[in-house]
Parts: sequence; C-alpha cells; structure tokens
Amino acid sequence: MTPESLTANAPRAAKLPTTRSFHGDDFIDNYEWLREKSNPEVIAHLTAENEYTDTITAGQQPLRDALFSEIKGRTVETDLSVPVRRRGWWYFTRSAEGKPYTIQCRVKASDTGDLVADWTPPVIDPETALPAEEVLLDGNALAEGQPFFSLGGMALNGDGNLLAYCVDNAGDERFTLFIKDLETGKLLEDTIEGVFYGLAFSPDSSTIFYTVVDETWRPHQIRAHRLGTLPAEDKIIFEETDPGMWLGFDLSPDRKTLMISSGNSEYAETSMLDLLDPSAAVVLLVPRSLRLLHGIDLMPGAGQALITHDHEAPNNMVSLASVDQLGENTDPAQWRTVVAHEDTVKIEGTAITGSHVVLSVRRDTCERVQLLALDGLGTEAQQPAIEPDFEDELFTASATFAELEAPLVRIGYTADFTPPRVYDLWLEDQSLVLRKQTPVNNFDPAKYLSTREWATAADGTRIPLTIMRRADLDTSVPQPVLIYGYGSYEASMDPGFGIPRLSVLDRGVVFVIAHVRGGGELGRNWYLQGKKLHKKNTFTDFIDSTKYLLDSGWADPQRIAALGGSAGGLLMGAIANMAPQLYTAIIAQVPFVDALTSILDPELPLSALEWEEWGNPIESKEVYDYMKSYSPYENVTAQDYPKIAAVTSLNDTRVLYVEPAKWVAKLREIGTGQEPIVLKTEMDGGHGGASGRYESWKSRAWDYSFALDALGCTEEI
Repeated sequence: MTPESLTANAPRAAKLPTTRSFHGDDFIDNYEWLREKSNPEVIAHLTAENEYTDTITAGQQPLRDALFSEIKGRTVETDLSVPVRRRGWWYFTRSAEGKPYTIQCRVKASDTGDLVADWTPPVIDPETALPAEEVLLDGNALAEGQPFFSLGGMALNGDGNLLAYCVDNAGDERFTLFIKDLETGKLLEDTIEGVFYGLAFSPDSSTIFYTVVDETWRPHQIRAHRLGTLPAEDKIIFEETDPGMWLGFDLSPDRKTLMISSGNSEYAETSMLDLLDPSAAVVLLVPRSLRLLHGIDLMPGAGQALITHDHEAPNNMVSLASVDQLGENTDPAQWRTVVAHEDTVKIEGTAITGSHVVLSVRRDTCERVQLLALDGLGTEAQQPAIEPDFEDELFTASATFAELEAPLVRIGYTADFTPPRVYDLWLEDQSLVLRKQTPVNNFDPAKYLSTREWATAADGTRIPLTIMRRADLDTSVPQPVLIYGYGSYEASMDPGFGIPRLSVLDRGVVFVIAHVRGGGELGRNWYLQGKKLHKKNTFTDFIDSTKYLLDSGWADPQRIAALGGSAGGLLMGAIANMAPQLYTAIIAQVPFVDALTSILDPELPLSALEWEEWGNPIESKEVYDYMKSYSPYENVTAQDYPKIAAVTSLNDTRVLYVEPAKWVAKLREIGTGQEPIVLKTEMDGGHGGASGRYESWKSRAWDYSFALDALGCTEEI
C-alpha cells in the first residue's frame, strides 16, 4: 500500500456543525461533538485513529524497539536515592530491575552527638536490603491489576508512625487518600475520595489536612480530617471562591503553622493557621488586593516573616517583616530589604534552616543556590550571599532539602551531559560533598557537546538556544535537527541530563532547545513578553530560531522536526499554521491546540485559571480576536502541512483529549498535503501519558521514532 493510499484511508470524523458565538463572531465548529467522552461513537473514533496510527507507523516499530532497548540498557534499573534524614529516620527510594515503580523505604538514624557522623547518610547496597530496613510503600504492589497508577501527596506525622498517601488509578489527578500505620503495616479505616495534591499532619497527629478540587478540577478547599471520623464530617479550613485562583498549602519550617496560599500567574494571597491553638482562626498575612506575587517563610520563634515578592521588583526581591506588620493593610514599602532587586537575577524562592536562608536564584538563564547567614539578616551587619561553584557552564542547581534542624542543605545538580548528582552543602564551613552521581551505562560524556547560541527575532530580541550534538558530528555541513520549545507559564527549560535524548544524538541529529519568550529563562520580563496580548512572540521566536539554524548552517532545510507538549503543543500547532514549510515533521504532545474554545468555557477543567495566562476572551473582544488569530484549531488553512503526530491521553484533565482530536480532524479536512497526520490516544493515561517507567520509555521511544523516521536518521552514526 502506498503512502498516498494510506493517507486517503485515514479516519474521517463526522461533521456535526455547532456554532460558538462571542462578541458578534460566529464560529462554526464541525467537530465539537468529539467532546462527548461517554459517547460510544467518540470512543470508536479514537480507537479507529489509534488503529490508523499503528498502520501508518508500523514501519517504525523496529526503531521504537531499538530506542526502548537503548534507554533501558543505559538505565541502571536497580538503584536507590541518597537517604534523607527526617526526624530520626533515613528515608530513601529503591528501584528494581523489571519493576516499573519505586519502593519507599527507611532505616532508623543514630544520634551520637557528632553532627557530621549523624548527618552523613548511610551507604546502602542497591541490591540488598538492610536488616532493619522498612518498606513503607511498594508502588509495584499498589499498582498490581490497575490500568494506571500514580502517587500524589505523601506525608508523615511527627512521630513517624503514620504515613498518609494518595493514589490515582485513572490518570485524572483525583486521588484516594489512605493512611497507613507504619508500626502494624495496616491501613486505618480513614479513606477519603477525590483528594488533590498536598497533605500535612497536625503537630499532634490527630488531623490530616488535604485539598479538594471543584467541578473544574481547580483546588478550591482545604479540609481537615480528624482521624477516626467520617470524611463527611471533615471541616473546611479555607475555601477559595475566585475561579481564577489556585489554592494550596504548606507547613511552616517549624511545622507548627499551616501556610495557606491562593494565587495565579500574576498575584497571590497568603494566610496562616496556628496548629497549636485549637481555637485559632485563619489569619490574613498578605492580601490579594496588593496584587503581589509572593511567597512567605515564617522565621521560627522570631515573630518575623521572610517574604519573596515583586513589589516594584519584577524579578523579585526578599524582605523581612514582623508578623504584626502584615495583614489587610500591610505596606510592602515598610518591609526591610534582605535581597534587593536586580535586572539580571531572578529570585525564585527561599527556604529556612537553623542558621541560613537558602536562596534559589536564576542568573545567566541557570538556576543556582545561594546561602545567606541568619545573623544580621536585614541589618547593616548582614553578610554577603555565598554560592557554591560548579564546573559546567550551563547547569541546574536546586536545593532539594533544607530543614531547621539540619546542619546541611542538599542540592540536586545536573547539566545536559552530566547525570544527576546529589551534593550535601555543610552550612558551617560551606564545604560541598558529592554523595552520588546517577550511574549510566554505556555513556561517555566526552562524546557529546552542549553549547549556547543566540538567535535574533524579527524585533531584534536575542533568543537563547541550547544546541546539543555528538562531538564527532561534522558541523561544517548542515545536519538534521530536532528543535524543542515550550514558552509558557514562566517555565524554564533548564539544563538537564536525559537518557532518551542520547539515542537521538547518536543518530546524527542536532537537538536544539529554543528558550522562547513566555518562559522564565531571562527573568520576569521574558515571560511577560510571551503572554496574553504578546503571546505570538512565543511562536515567532520559535520560527526565528529555526531560521537561525538554517541561516547559520546548523540545519539541513529538508530535515527539521519540531517537538513540544501541553502549552508547547499549542506552540507546535501555531508553527504548523504559520510556517509549515520549515518542518519535515511536528510532534505535538498533549497539545493545547483548541485554546480559545476551552478558555471560553469556565466550566471546563482549569479554564478560568487560564485567564491570567492568556487573557479573558469572554469579557474582552480584544483578547478574543487576538486568541482567535493564533489558536491552532481556528487557523487551519488549505496548505500543505508536514507529517504531524498528535499524542494525547483520554483521561487528561489539563488538556482534554478532544483538542488534538478536533485539530487532527480539521487538518485532514482542510489541509492539502499528502503527508500523514496521526492521532495517538493513550486510553488509560493522564497528562503525563501512561504510568510506570517502562511505559514512559515506550512513549518517549514512540515520539522520537516518529521524528527520526521523518528525518531519515534511523541508524546510529
């Protein structure tokens, strides 16, 4: 069967016109009926699409098998994490060959009075359990017989004898909460359905706090469940009624206060609840009326709060204020400056230890860790920040553990060709101790190179590119390129090691990350230039980055593939409409390609929350017109499109399967090209696809095989 006949036999969705009317504009939508998830005809259509996709890509199966084998072969499957000490125990996770899920374990810690000895993690054999080792949760046992498995929140009580955890067996991110008695190994009778991420025990272990979502999948309530009572009796601690605000909570560093935060991408509100006083009410700290993005760490025993905020500081600053200064009428101008604003440094957040503030900052696009001594903080005696040095030019360093009683901070570190490392940074002398580098089989970092280059947008803006390749690749001639982008929600595509990517590079492909506007790599303004009425900068930046790769001789014009997921899938849909001639293939993972339809319906999951990212097209005709001018589904035209793969999951609650389903149907109806356009739907997955590491590897192998096949790069160089 020829490629043309295969394309001709693609499924054709029935056209059942409905009209969407806003601001005097009538949009005829022929495929909105595909939203009816319970309709057998919808499931039949998705099944037919999967069968067609299997037929079109059948020739890629040997490549998929090879990629999966390479990923699996490079992964040291039997491994464990570096133990973390919490309240008298060392906690760690194990992974075992042949097992798709991790196993949560712990061993008792010793207290000799020697801080270095007591806080140096035990050396544990990945192959052998310790005699006193306890298994807290075995994800493999919990997942047995389930079509999908994911752990949500987990929390230990102060005494370490109760473990609360949440399980999702559908992929829709609505979890069931269980509580396990770690002394008996049995579950308590307390079981709560419909729980979202985030769990915490009260200091006396009598109560578990959790969040629930409303009908739009937005976390809107914090509830308190008293152990031994019925869930129907659970008390609502806080309710967020604004549909544009996301609710969450955390514990203060001393775990005595519940910190409650409502927020979106533009402003937030923070309150607190004293957990030691049964009669305490929720107390407002920073109101939403100030329109500040901020985060708060309570300073234990000092009656002070450390606040990271953007008051007259787009890249954030850090201030100190007494709790008495906070409240409805607090004035940020009266807070004491701890870290001043800088145009070239973005402050991402803070954590508190017994002796230092841990700062997460972004400079030169890279996330870094800094320390500030508590002595003299916010006064003239404040000491300068200390930052550990690392050898890579482009890297990611982040604090993964920092607690009041700990004499050290744990740092996770990685770079494009440096497998993840775990460091302990001792606070007393700032010495850095390498605890582990993730082992990787069949990997020689000298075989690969990662460099930073800069493309120039049409408006003169310089766009950072990360260019990864084999060191022995001949760059004097154009080469095949796979270019990736995201560019939304101020998310940064930071340097990081990826085993699957090595298989792409080993086939002679240059892997490029375009750090387009809408992300956070170059500070807050970089994000603001790629959101709302500036969103098109994200798309044109990606296209201009592609053109740079062509003009500078990196890219073979006949062999460029593009890849992006979720909001990056919106990017893929936009470039498919705006510059299809540049790309040989486009892979759109869980793509947000029917953005306007979704955001116009506040009853759909998470839609109202998106107004702060994209604008509100219900209230604003200007926003409506602007979004309609770029939303991929509305802008499919009669032109030749490249090979396109849209990959989605039936139970995804963040980007509904219907968006790529409608998009593919319209591409087939209106597009004039002969290249195949396929829809692959994971029928038992969520926003991250199928569950378990082996299924994840298969998914990655599928996506990369589609790109490599289109680029003609199926064999290793």
